[in-house]
Amino acid sequence: MTGPAGRGFCGIPTYPWRLAPDGLATRRQLRVRGLRPGGQPVVAQVERPRRRRGPLVAFLYRIDQAKPVRPMTPAKWAALAKANAARRTCPACGRDAGYTLSTSLGVCVPCADAPALAA
Repeated sequence: MTGPAGRGFCGIPTYPWRLAPDGLATRRQLRVRGLRPGGQPVVAQVERPRRRRGPLVAFLYRIDQAKPVRPMTPAKWAALAKANAARRTCPACGRDAGYTLSTSLGVCVPCADAPALAA
């Protein structure tokens, strides 16, 4: 499936983990630099072996062809704030809990403990 460094699977050059050539970066590495792939194709991949499963694969993009990350608009910031507020609001009592509600409880801690205290 994978050949030596530089020889690829399905025509994509494949490199061992941490041995990719300069000028290539993963999506996360691009994001740290404030960049995005910008529609360019994958030019290579790196593989990290694992013991019991198949290798982890990360796709690489050219840094010189990457584009800057688009800034968030005021509407997107407002939508994000509204979504986060909804995740903090308890459906039982309607109060802002001040933290993201647990999906296993579905309500704030005081509302979850209320039936146990009544018994």
